[in-house]
Amino acid sequence: MSIFRNRAASAAIVAVAAGALTLTACGGGGGSSSKDNSKTKDDAKAQSKPVVIGDAKASTGPAPEVPGAKPGGVATVYQEGDFSHLDPGQIYVSDGKLLSRLIYRGLTQYDEDDQGNLTVVGDLATDAGKVSDGGKTWTYTLKDDLKDENGNPINSADIRHTIERLYASYITDGPTYLQQALSGAGTTYRKAYAGPDKGKHLPKTVLDTPDDKTIVFHFKEAQVDLPQMLTMPGYSVVPEETDTKEKYDNDPVALGPYKISEFKPGKSMKLVKNDKWDPKSDSVRHQYVDGFDISMNHDDEDQTKTLLADQGEAKNAMMFTGQVATTQLQQVVGNKAAMKRTIQGYAPYVWQLNFNLDRVKDKKLRDAITLALPSASVFKADGGAYGGEVANSLMSPTTPGYDEAFDPFNRKGKPNGDIEAAKKLIKEGGFEGKKLVYAYGNTPVRQQQAVLIADALGKIGLDIQKKEIDSSTWYEQVGKVKNGYDLYMTGWGQDWPSASTVFPPLYDGKQIQDGASNYSHINDPKVNSEIERIAKITDTTEATKAWAELNEYISKEVNPAAPIYYTKVFQIFGSNIGGIRYSSDSSYVDVTRVFLKK
Repeated sequence: MSIFRNRAASAAIVAVAAGALTLTACGGGGGSSSKDNSKTKDDAKAQSKPVVIGDAKASTGPAPEVPGAKPGGVATVYQEGDFSHLDPGQIYVSDGKLLSRLIYRGLTQYDEDDQGNLTVVGDLATDAGKVSDGGKTWTYTLKDDLKDENGNPINSADIRHTIERLYASYITDGPTYLQQALSGAGTTYRKAYAGPDKGKHLPKTVLDTPDDKTIVFHFKEAQVDLPQMLTMPGYSVVPEETDTKEKYDNDPVALGPYKISEFKPGKSMKLVKNDKWDPKSDSVRHQYVDGFDISMNHDDEDQTKTLLADQGEAKNAMMFTGQVATTQLQQVVGNKAAMKRTIQGYAPYVWQLNFNLDRVKDKKLRDAITLALPSASVFKADGGAYGGEVANSLMSPTTPGYDEAFDPFNRKGKPNGDIEAAKKLIKEGGFEGKKLVYAYGNTPVRQQQAVLIADALGKIGLDIQKKEIDSSTWYEQVGKVKNGYDLYMTGWGQDWPSASTVFPPLYDGKQIQDGASNYSHINDPKVNSEIERIAKITDTTEATKAWAELNEYISKEVNPAAPIYYTKVFQIFGSNIGGIRYSSDSSYVDVTRVFLKK
């Protein structure tokens, strides 16, 4: 899943533009109040634990009460921007995932404990799934009396329709794991079936619904991770009767505890209780508050100042994907009362500088750029020690198989880049003065990082042409195959604790298409064949080892993207918001259990 997150650091832009890097990791400077208490790679390792598969009892609602929780009131949510999609099939960024936890439901979901341990349980289904035929067949049974917000019953035809519409040409931005597993790797699934709009269904040998409550998936290869896969918001249910196809983004139908009552694109959204949601059918979500008022156009600077002040309405306010602003870290971490209103976590995202391999074809040039990148300065612009740390690899510390010792570009020894080594490669390749287009989002932190990166690449003799584009459509724009850019930063995090959710979507050449996540357009025969081979390995330990070895090959032999920094989450909330905790599933606050204390 791609990260959707920006930090405001406008005050720091001036310093960088003047060539004097004044940013410091929070925790620099003296005094116990500024001690670095941020998350570490040990915390990340705890989040790489495999999930547990729950049974029918664990899937039965209602959810256990949150201690001290009270019903009533409306929570305010501050958001920097609009949601890029409301159609579940198109949701593959983190802010959409948080919203989906409140309004959508799928066959399975995660139950999470206070230590971040995840158990897959049935959501609309009675359990996490019954497997047979050596992992090639999975059967799900729907719970009783499920209804959408209009009171229409949900049956197996709705589940079938949800899966089939993912093949339609207008679904371009969501996950493709399930479609590929059912109908062919890469983009071949689109040739196997065009979608349900002309009345045809997937063959029963692929997807069968023998009665109103039963759904059977038939795969050619064992799919051991299907229960985790189906927790993704991209596979949430779109009821057949109310599907408006391309227009579903404008007025989606809820099955979760809340529904959309008012939506002003780019400005605000109001969620109210969905009275057709039955808590007895849901073992995880709660419906404590009467609703959520989501207010957009609040950057992190604005959010942090307002929530730190904790006055009036702000006492009932919270962040979704917002972060404590870089410029206000010291005020927050030095305030004991405010720190009690914060949460922290080690997020799974790896920010990397993608090379468009259709345009940046020489590996020596890519290696030179990778060596020159000032990773430490770039991550410090995004929250200091509380926002991330230097990435030595394209694998996150939260991903099984991560190896801290694998550091092909010496990030540990040269965290701010090795200019001399990079200049040597530039000279050897004759790249002096070469023009490259670097695209970046139009937010303060991306602008600041663009200055840092362009400055470093200028030092090694490259001519960087900066191109600012709209952040609200960032992934849609860089996700186009012919995007017109040479370099651009993207952040990717595992969809569940397995490298199988990192390397196939990002580096499989067979998946290149508009809207796909192979942002570098890498299409290396060995990488493609290894992804296909490793995906068939059912032994988790063996597969994890093989993914780690592939990570090393991609980094050293191809280098399609330069690792820059790993991400951490640091959020603050109003004093009347209860039930807040970090979710290792969403990588932000767990929105399913929020309540107002008074």
